[in-house]
Amino acid sequence: MPLGVRPYLYLMRLDRPIGTWLLLLPGWWAILLAQGLSAWPVLVLFAIGAIIMRGAGCVVNDLWDRNLDGKVERTQARPLVSGQVTVWQAFLLLFGLLMLGLAVLLQLNRLTILVGIASLAFVAIYPLMKRWTWWPQAFLGLTFNFGAIMGWSAVMGEVTLAPVLLYASGFFWTMGYDTIYALQDRHDDVMVGIKSTARLFTEKWQDICTPLYVFYALHAILMLAAVYMTYVYVPLWAWGLFICAFVHLVWQVKTLDPSNRANALTRFKSNRDYGLLICGIIIILNYII
Repeated sequence: MPLGVRPYLYLMRLDRPIGTWLLLLPGWWAILLAQGLSAWPVLVLFAIGAIIMRGAGCVVNDLWDRNLDGKVERTQARPLVSGQVTVWQAFLLLFGLLMLGLAVLLQLNRLTILVGIASLAFVAIYPLMKRWTWWPQAFLGLTFNFGAIMGWSAVMGEVTLAPVLLYASGFFWTMGYDTIYALQDRHDDVMVGIKSTARLFTEKWQDICTPLYVFYALHAILMLAAVYMTYVYVPLWAWGLFICAFVHLVWQVKTLDPSNRANALTRFKSNRDYGLLICGIIIILNYII
């Protein structure tokens, strides 16, 4: 891309697409559960919307954190901190992204539009949570999984128990993977006063594995409950496919080294593969059942 454009793309984290995947996947799960690949236009719209809204969320985050990011090693080169993008330029970019996001949202039904608008409040205040509570990962879980509700309502025109269970499942999945992600910054976070479950579990509880196992177990149970509520009959072998996928989450925790940033980042990023694996299993179910 042209040199003048690159700082804005970095501000949107387009060079780091893992966040877009994690925002998108709960929505894809819901769409595939509800209607399968026949809803491919909605799948495409959600992919476009995830790119736009994840970019907007990153701009909001960096605007809130512009006085903190320079004190954290991993974020010192971000465009707002380094001066490559001014605050007003960031606001203009944010406005443009929100308008594009609105254009995508307006392609969907009224209920989905209302849910999407409601999610913006969570996007706006999420970056503040790490200043106020040890549980900002919980608030990210509430924010990042609106796609589960929106995906279902976009193709079904209503919200039933299944997407609510899927939303709750995604919440605990986010609690797990974002705690792992936060391990990268926990030493810098001590110096600048940023709180996280990574710090809480390692510094105060001296046990990070048990909470992660609990989060992922609850995610798995709620995921299976959502599947059960969707289909009249699920063969035993299909449940086995989900269990095989959940083994990946066990691997994340089992091999996690809290003191190794590269180790934590690898396990965090592997959640894209896990999420796509769940998509594949749901697609198989739609063709078999």
